[in-house]
Amino acid sequence: MTSAPAKPQVSPQIFVLIPCAGQGSRAGTSGPKQYELLLGRSLVSHTLAAFRALDGALAGLWVVVAPDDEGFALACPDFAGPHERLVRDGGATRAATVLNGLQAMLRPQSGAAGGAAAASATDWVLVHDAARCLITPAQISALIAACRDDAVGGLLAQKLPDTLKTGLSGRVASTLDRSDKWLAQTPQMFRVGALITALQAAGELVTDESSAMEAMGLAPLLVSGSAQNFKVTYPEDFALAEAVLLSRSSAGARNSKS
Repeated sequence: MTSAPAKPQVSPQIFVLIPCAGQGSRAGTSGPKQYELLLGRSLVSHTLAAFRALDGALAGLWVVVAPDDEGFALACPDFAGPHERLVRDGGATRAATVLNGLQAMLRPQSGAAGGAAAASATDWVLVHDAARCLITPAQISALIAACRDDAVGGLLAQKLPDTLKTGLSGRVASTLDRSDKWLAQTPQMFRVGALITALQAAGELVTDESSAMEAMGLAPLLVSGSAQNFKVTYPEDFALAEAVLLSRSSAGARNSKS
């Protein structure tokens, strides 16, 4: 008796989810900071460009905005690629926005803009802050390479370079050992289903995906990132981000001439 041929193993797909529903109250801008211009383009447009450069490696690029958002279409008028989808289901917190986006990934809404395919629970998702506009394709690729065969997943992070103090009433209370301290960055890469379960259990107060996974007793992988992959948060951060973008643009022009 001839046995049926074995079904080929399907490799997990890799999706990107960008929560873009925050207001950025500390940035001092009149509207959501992700729509402010840097070198003539919106901050979130720079963010998207890094992931679009890896289009062949990604199954879908999803952005989650607030239900009443009017800024994204103006900030990113070209967001309509074959693997891109906009979800208008942002929540009151970052965790809620990410969870809503992940659930939409598993159940794409008919008639929604874009043509991104549905994800499965075992696929990978890279969650990235819209305001980390200096992420590079090389950094994203390094995270994917480090995590795609890992049992848990992981995140970009940077070893703490400065001396760390605790304070009490405006004075130093103690100095902490920094040898095992890391600054968490994004993207953070986990399985879609596992991350949904973790976020549902952790609630809306967690500030990143790794924290939710840690609360499940898991230990995400730390992948060395870059100091330039900072989150634009305060008014002075815009000038710093613009300076980095100008430096990269100048370096690219020099390389193209050589």
